[in-house]
Amino acid sequence: MRIQKKCLYCNKQLEGRTDKKYCNLHCKSAYQYKKQKEEPERFYNKVDNQLKLNRKLLKEYNKAGKSVIRAKILLDFDSNFFTHYWKNQKGEVYLFVYEYGFLKKIEGGKEKFILVTWQDYMAKNLKNTKLS
Repeated sequence: MRIQKKCLYCNKQLEGRTDKKYCNLHCKSAYQYKKQKEEPERFYNKVDNQLKLNRKLLKEYNKAGKSVIRAKILLDFDSNFFTHYWKNQKGEVYLFVYEYGFLKKIEGGKEKFILVTWQDYMAKNLKNTKLS
């Protein structure tokens, strides 16, 4: 006896192959999208999405290669997410999101970011850089 199966997305009666799960490609795609949205976001995706957002913001506010902005301008920016760091000769540690870097500073009682773009000379010091 053959059991009549229904589409996993729209519940329409399926015809054809016995292992068929969807009535068409639209239902298959919609079902997969719905299923993915119901699952909790994976840690990797959270980190990757925040890195992309951080890079976008740094790029947007640093068109000249070096600039200083108030920290409250970068509302969605999360400084805990970065790809690497570089320490200058003064001992200041710039955190980078790919090719865009930032240094948090407090000047005049206000938190600011110094934004920079990665330069070739920074790579020479990268291997010997330590946070301590």
